[in-house]
Amino acid sequence: MKETLSINNAYSSRPFSILVTGATGFIGSRLISLLSSLGYSVKGLTRKQLPDSEKIKYVQADVFKFDELKNAMSGIDTAFYLLHSMEGDKGNWLEFVTREKIQAQNFLRSATESGVKRIIYLGGLVNDSLELSPHMRSRKEVGEILASGNIPVTEFRASIIIGAKGGSYAMLRYLVERLRIMVCPSWVKSLAQPIAVDDVIYYLAESLSKPETVGKIFEIGGPDKMTYEELMRVYSTYINKNLFVLHIPFLTTRLSSYWVDLITPVKASLARPLIDSLVHDTVVTDDSIKKIIPVRLKSVHEAIDIATKEMELDPPEMEQKEEKTGFKINQMLIQVSLFTLAVVGSSYYWLDNRSDVYQPLWLMGSSFWYIAIFSSIILIHNKTRLGYLIAGFSSWVTLVFWMIDSYYVFFEIPNIENTLNELVMVRNFIGMIAVMLTVIASHNLFHKVIDYQYRGKPI
Repeated sequence: MKETLSINNAYSSRPFSILVTGATGFIGSRLISLLSSLGYSVKGLTRKQLPDSEKIKYVQADVFKFDELKNAMSGIDTAFYLLHSMEGDKGNWLEFVTREKIQAQNFLRSATESGVKRIIYLGGLVNDSLELSPHMRSRKEVGEILASGNIPVTEFRASIIIGAKGGSYAMLRYLVERLRIMVCPSWVKSLAQPIAVDDVIYYLAESLSKPETVGKIFEIGGPDKMTYEELMRVYSTYINKNLFVLHIPFLTTRLSSYWVDLITPVKASLARPLIDSLVHDTVVTDDSIKKIIPVRLKSVHEAIDIATKEMELDPPEMEQKEEKTGFKINQMLIQVSLFTLAVVGSSYYWLDNRSDVYQPLWLMGSSFWYIAIFSSIILIHNKTRLGYLIAGFSSWVTLVFWMIDSYYVFFEIPNIENTLNELVMVRNFIGMIAVMLTVIASHNLFHKVIDYQYRGKPI
């Protein structure tokens, strides 16, 4: 950062009196890195066991276990609350509200009993006059729980945070890169004020040395106000790609989250609260923090440029899993088999002696089938789970059809084809082999692709 951060020397006499929760997370890991580089000695709260360094001491604790959390709070003056509970299983998604409430209550109680003097919390930018989504309401309620005790709380409320390895950036990046034609619901017209993650970290770190921020709520956002559609267009311009947007008003946040889940590596359980936060405008209405902590805020274009370059230099780590068949082999196999299906399907118009293939109903069915096949080929080329899903569904339907069409081969009873034609029989068997390969490959890839693409990591 070009700005010079102020140092609170009061922490020098009490090493490791600053606690950062979510130490390995998107925000927490960056904050710990910055604070330690400034000379602070910091404790990082994590569920993992991590090695310490000269300025960083990691404490392993589960925030749902009060005793572990209280032990971690020992000797702490200021605690940064950066916890979320929205990346659970899709089936338990709605439970994140309860989990976040329990986390906040445990945190406040343990902080109070441990003598913590200050809490700094990063929440979401909300409009109190509107009916909030479950996610944004939970973010607001967490702040209220933390502030309900005797410990002064500084709360920063941020709009969309853009940074490498962040969920919002990953969703933006993959949607724009993979889809030239974007089908969007009404929430893409909501106004937001995206902010670079470095600027968020600057505000959090600088608040340590600013007593004026104690016990207050501040709204933070970048210099640009734009809709999510405009944000996607900024990114599409950045990567020199044309973007066409089609609006579908009835597409709900739940359906949108499943769409994101099938197009990007961002799970529906995370996409849902991210999208929920975009339903209403999230813009700064009170910029008083600028007078207390002046900083040159980065534009959206600058934030995207920094995040993209960071991803290229330091892609996310990925757990290596042993597999019987490689991703690339399956990827090549499914594209070849889908192309084979298209060729075999076209033979119905020149190999078979059937007049019904030119009937309107048949032609309509064939058109939908070809659209599904070629759509899945394009989506699979972009490595989206939606492509594998369409390929799997289309191949099952095709397999059933060709099995019925080949009924007479086994029982010598004409079914769809009126005459026994050996060339047609060979065609159908080749088609069935291709379609079975498609079924197997689509099933494998639907599950494999998430392991290979974690928040922007290219294959």
